[in-house]
Amino acid sequence: HYFRMLTLNTGVTFSDPNQFTRGLVLIAPIGGSQVQLINYKGEVVHEWQVGNGFTNWCYLLPNGNLFINERCDNRKGVALTGSGLMREYDWDGNLLWEHLDPYQHHDARKLPQGGAAYLAFTELTPSEAAQVKGGVPHSESPGGLYGEAVRVVDENGALVWEWDLAQLDNDKFPLHANANRWSRGHTNTVCPLDDGTYLISCKVLNLIFIVDPKTDKIIWYKQDVIMSGQHDAQQLENGNILVFANGVYSSDLHFSQVLEIDPATKEIAWAYKAKDNPQGFFSPHIGGAQRLASGNTLICEGAKGCLFEVTPEGDIVWEYVCPQMVDVPGFGEINWLFRARHYLEDSQEIQGRVKA
Repeated sequence: HYFRMLTLNTGVTFSDPNQFTRGLVLIAPIGGSQVQLINYKGEVVHEWQVGNGFTNWCYLLPNGNLFINERCDNRKGVALTGSGLMREYDWDGNLLWEHLDPYQHHDARKLPQGGAAYLAFTELTPSEAAQVKGGVPHSESPGGLYGEAVRVVDENGALVWEWDLAQLDNDKFPLHANANRWSRGHTNTVCPLDDGTYLISCKVLNLIFIVDPKTDKIIWYKQDVIMSGQHDAQQLENGNILVFANGVYSSDLHFSQVLEIDPATKEIAWAYKAKDNPQGFFSPHIGGAQRLASGNTLICEGAKGCLFEVTPEGDIVWEYVCPQMVDVPGFGEINWLFRARHYLEDSQEIQGRVKA
């Protein structure tokens, strides 16, 4: 027998209609087979039935189609974080496109020109793995330490570009001392930018960087323990970079933050952390954030299955706790959310199909 703490309050737990950003939020509980579009009352207004997945990262394309990572049957690499199957569904749940790469993990994005950009594990020889410095000794996954790459495929699934993390300097970019030696960077974000470059996040390196496919060179990077196992890096309309700073490798108290970084100075232009008890906001291994049209920020405290919206001043104006518990082997019943995305009712993604 054992005891576990139950999440007693789920659904919408706080709401200030005068300040929150009206719209709809897309969620996919980790390990489940459903993607749900909810309104700010916590009601499910649309749903897709999809294949099981661990991260189940998904978002809506401009035409309203759903793009999602799902778990394939023959995953390769680090078993815990692998997905392998990238799919596009229409609004009614019909499968329109898919690409299978058993090494794919964490993140993938459908590209406007067709095809997709995604993260993938690669195989390393024992000597190549030994060159990767840092991490907790003897903490490799059952398959050893894997390499990683960013891959781009066309609409037919043919590889058109690949950038291998082996190009990272092992002396300059070692794994954090407290990180598992599962893979070269534990990459969790590949974000296509408007200029054709890619913004990448590496959790165990406390590193975000931009790589240019035309030259295969890193043209910008920031490495800082303040990001501390970060997720969901993205570029804002003002050119700054928003990132969910998990806080898992902090040197003192562990707590999460959301940081807006000025790439020109690499300084923090804006930050959110809990105003009272800093550890009241903490998701050690997953999470995300999104700057909304109103200027507010939607935050996904993934390990608690909690979404909340804050003003620029850091005041919470809406909070929702995912009520859907999924029985995941090795974890029990969880309501984890890898990320979430907000859409206005009149956005091109929603196109008035449902009401907020």
